[in-house]
Amino acid sequence: MGLTNFWNGRRVFLTGHTGFKGSWLSLWLEKLGAEVSAVSLEPETNPSLYLRLSPWNGQNHHIADIRDAAAFKQRLIAFEPEIVIHMAAQALVRRSYKNPAETFATNVMGTANVLDAVRETSSVKTALVITSDKVYANNGSGVPFIETDTLGGKDPYSNSKACTELVVQSYRDSFFKERDIRIATVRAGNVIGGGDWSRDRLIPDFIRAFESNQPILLRYPEAIRPWQHVLEPLGGYLAFAEALTVAGERELPEALNFGPDPQSFAMVFQLAEALGFAHGVNNVWKPAPGKHLPEAPALTLSSDLALSAIGWRPRLNLQQTIDWTAAWYKANREGADMRAFSLDQIAAYEETLS
Repeated sequence: MGLTNFWNGRRVFLTGHTGFKGSWLSLWLEKLGAEVSAVSLEPETNPSLYLRLSPWNGQNHHIADIRDAAAFKQRLIAFEPEIVIHMAAQALVRRSYKNPAETFATNVMGTANVLDAVRETSSVKTALVITSDKVYANNGSGVPFIETDTLGGKDPYSNSKACTELVVQSYRDSFFKERDIRIATVRAGNVIGGGDWSRDRLIPDFIRAFESNQPILLRYPEAIRPWQHVLEPLGGYLAFAEALTVAGERELPEALNFGPDPQSFAMVFQLAEALGFAHGVNNVWKPAPGKHLPEAPALTLSSDLALSAIGWRPRLNLQQTIDWTAAWYKANREGADMRAFSLDQIAAYEETLS
C-alpha cells in the first residue's frame, strides 16, 4: 500500500486541522503536494502541535466553527475541493460527560453541516468522515470489533460518534449515491505520537507527569486499548480516500477499521511502564484516587477488511510506536525544529509502505 503521486495538486478540504491528528495530516498532505484549504477552531492546547509545525505558508488555513453552517458552507463551496476529509470533533470522553450538548452539537450537527455543504457542491468526488473505535456497542468481551458490528456507545462521546455514523449513512443513501459522490467513515484505535498535549490522554498526561518528576495517575490501569502511532491510521485514511476517488465501478466498503497489530493491544499500565523505560525512569504510575467515570474495560479492533479492500496493514509494532513517540518529545524538549523532525518521521514511515 505505497502512497502514489495521486495527492500532488489534489484539492482537499480538511476540517479539524489544528488538532493532534489534523496537524499531522495537514503536514503530510503538504509534503505530498496537495492543495489544502482547512477549517478548525483555535488550537485548544498550549503548547500546540499546530503551532509547533508552523509556518503553514503553502495552505489556506481558516479559524472557524463547523457548527456555523452558513459560514462553513460558503468556505467549502468557494474552494471547490475534490476531496473532503472531516476530522473536526469534540474528541475527549471525560469532556463529553461535562458538556454532552456541546459534544453532540459538534460531532453530530457539525457533521451534518459538513455533508450539507458537500451536497451543495459540484466538485466533490469523495468525502471521508473520521469517527472512532468507540462507535461500537461494547459489552467488554474484548473480541475485536468488525465493521458490521452493532453501533452504540454509552458515554456522550461514543454515542455522538455512533450517531455520526448514522448521519453519514443517511446522507449517502438520500443524496450522494445518485450523484456518485463516494462517502465513507473510518474508525481508528487509541492513537499516540508526538505533539499531543490534550488533557485526559495517556501520552500527554505521562509527559506532563515526567516533566514534573511525578508519577502519572491512572484511572483504569488494566483497561486494554489498541495503541497505534498516529501515522498508521492517517496513512490508511489517505489510501482509502485515494481508492474511493479512483474506484470507478469498483465496490468499496462504506466503513473501515484502522487498528494496530493485535500484538500491540496492551493494558494502560503496560504502556505507561514502557514509556517510563523509554524515558529512563521507574515507578512511573500509581492508581488515581476516587471514583471515576465509566470507561470500557476492553476495546480492540479487527483491520482485516482494510487489508483485503485496500491493502492497508499496520507497519509499526508497539515498541516502535513508543520509541517514535518518546523521540519526538525528547527532540521537542531539546529545542529541535519540530516541523523538520516531524517531516523526517513521515518520510521514515513512508519507507515502510514500499
